Parts: sequence; C-alpha cells; structure tokens
Amino acid sequence: MKNVVLIGMPGAGKSTIGVLLAKSLLMDFVDTDLIIQKISGKALCDIINEEGIEKFINIENNVICNEAFVNSVVATGGSVVYGKEAMEKLKADGITVYLKVDSDELHSRIKNIHTRGIAMKEGQSLDSLYNERAPLYAEYADITIECDGLSPEECVDLIINKL
Repeated sequence: MKNVVLIGMPGAGKSTIGVLLAKSLLMDFVDTDLIIQKISGKALCDIINEEGIEKFINIENNVICNEAFVNSVVATGGSVVYGKEAMEKLKADGITVYLKVDSDELHSRIKNIHTRGIAMKEGQSLDSLYNERAPLYAEYADITIECDGLSPEECVDLIINKL
C-alpha cells in the first residue's frame, strides 16, 4: 500500500489518529514534527521563535524532501502545505488525507497556542490561520474526513473505509 499522509490544522488529531491508523493498517508511523525536532535538537516553537516562520517552513520542506517514507502513516505539521516540493513528494508516494476540523473545535482542543509550535505570523489569530490554510488542505487532499465531534477511533474507521 502507498503511504497514508495526514494533513490538517494543528489540533486536528494527525498524530493521535496516525498512531491508531498505523496499527490498524499494519504500517509504520512517522511524525514529521518529531523528525524536525530530532534533526535540529530544538522544539518546534524554539525553531519558529529563533529562526522565523519562513526559515521553519524551509526546514520542514527540506526535511520531508530528504526523508524516505515507506509503508508508513505520515503525520505532518500543519504548515506542510506551504512547502510545494514536500507536498509533491508526499502526494507522489502516498494518499493524502485531510483531517478537517472546524474552527470552534480547534479552539477547544488547542490550549496554549504559543508552546505548540504553530507556524503563524505575529498577531495572527487561529481563525485567520484556519482561513488561510483550509483551501490548501482541500487542494492537496485525496480524501477529506470530517472529524468534528468524532473520536480518534471513529476517524480511523472512516479513513479505512475511504481507502
């Protein structure tokens, strides 16, 4: 089977759902945020604060382009859709699943936006970030899963049925 690539906003459940999905499909699980942290030796929020958003997006794009994902469920960072080369690579090697969660649900899930390592402009709100990224997620998605009000297990079942 091709890789299954999870995209969506921070707080959509990519990592949580990804682990469960990988177990269900007998695949490996990879979290690109953890790869970035391991390579850089820094937390995502520190990279963003010290290097800036553009540099972080370049790092994310380069890390993904240089990794070989095989038989894996890949949980990406929410900003992955800003990296054209990374998205082309991920789509070439996998099926892209957009975990769609509405803005109200995101607000209830994300408790501290500043320690989370979210690539957003100074003074930008979570709502404006959502409005900026949602069209990109939809554009890159092979499959869209509406996750509002669903448990991670229910989302996994929907993904498996769509695959």
